[in-house]
Amino acid sequence: MANQLSNTQTYGVPIYAAEWIPEETVRSKIDKDEEKPEDGGESSSSRSCIVLSGGGGEGNSGIPNVILICRVDLETNSLSEQPIRDLRSLLQLGKLLLGTDLPYRMTVHPRGGGPICALPNSCKLFDWENIMNPSEDNQAGEESDEVITELRDVGQQLALAFNQEGSVLASGGEDGTLRIFEWPSMKTLLNESNAHASVKSLTFSESGKFLVSLGGPLCRVWDVDASAAIASLPKEKDEMFAYCRFSVDNAGNEVLYIAANTERGGSIITCDPTSWKRKRSTLIKNNPISAFNVSADGKLLALGTLEGDVLIIDSTKMKTFQVAKKAHLGFVTALTFSPDSRCLVSVSLDSRAKLTVIEQTHGKGGPRWWLLVLLLILTYIVSYFFTKAKGIIPMKIPQVIPQHDAAE
Repeated sequence: MANQLSNTQTYGVPIYAAEWIPEETVRSKIDKDEEKPEDGGESSSSRSCIVLSGGGGEGNSGIPNVILICRVDLETNSLSEQPIRDLRSLLQLGKLLLGTDLPYRMTVHPRGGGPICALPNSCKLFDWENIMNPSEDNQAGEESDEVITELRDVGQQLALAFNQEGSVLASGGEDGTLRIFEWPSMKTLLNESNAHASVKSLTFSESGKFLVSLGGPLCRVWDVDASAAIASLPKEKDEMFAYCRFSVDNAGNEVLYIAANTERGGSIITCDPTSWKRKRSTLIKNNPISAFNVSADGKLLALGTLEGDVLIIDSTKMKTFQVAKKAHLGFVTALTFSPDSRCLVSVSLDSRAKLTVIEQTHGKGGPRWWLLVLLLILTYIVSYFFTKAKGIIPMKIPQVIPQHDAAE
């Protein structure tokens, strides 16, 4: 039973994508389907869920292609030993959802609308109710209604992203095509076939006004309302852009982070979204970055490396303050922060998911220095008066000036 309280679990398939499930979804559509513990020991307020996707792809490897829902217990800082739902089980009911299609990329609707998975030639939307309570009325071989018509037969999509409100969906293809849709109407806002040689990463600004896409040596900025590119951020020297993420700084201003790989290793580029100019570039690790993400509060950056390490970085100081060495046996494929920024889940081709709890020392360096200085001052004052009272420090003798008689 010890494995049930482990912060690392092996789920039997290579994992390519991981997303935290919104809390309202967990409460309303997942928790109600689970049996409550007889001892009543585990409070639902301490439990969250993640959704993972991966598998063996096509061929006869014997490794299935799956979508898993796994429990995260924030009181014991552990992952469930077994997934609470495993989408491959639906195949036994005759519902052809995955088959030989690998769910290579994934995004989750921020308002509980379900996950979208990018398969080799299309994208499918999965409803939480169907995942938790699969019906048996769909016959084998029948086309599933989860296929998104506008993303059918479009080739492999390497990036999927919703804006913060969940009203706009963007997808980037291996063929370099960028598509932007209204959600859920799927009205096309943009269909640019030459956005990049291949679209690697997408991110919406906090306001939803801008979308940033990148592929290889080029990062492009798109005005969503105008459906047009408004800026380009070229690479410098030997940089190769890998990931992009919008966030906010301590002052509440938007900031764009770009994770890039160079001959010296990985680096984080910070860009100003008003001028679209880079502000600084910080070398973080002497190994290429294989995964990147930013916490919801903007205070933390997370990097996964080809060596399987996971690094937590202070976004203000750009200093690494927490490292999970060899968190995985292979390179890290995806990282996802909890909505409250308390912990991080990393996944890899080694079939493992690892929960890393963020150390609480983060962001408290300044106040702690002041407390230390204050403590030293108080210690000095107490020591001074103690030694003075014991006579170790002689009392100051006032100088007496003799008074002379008037006759003198």
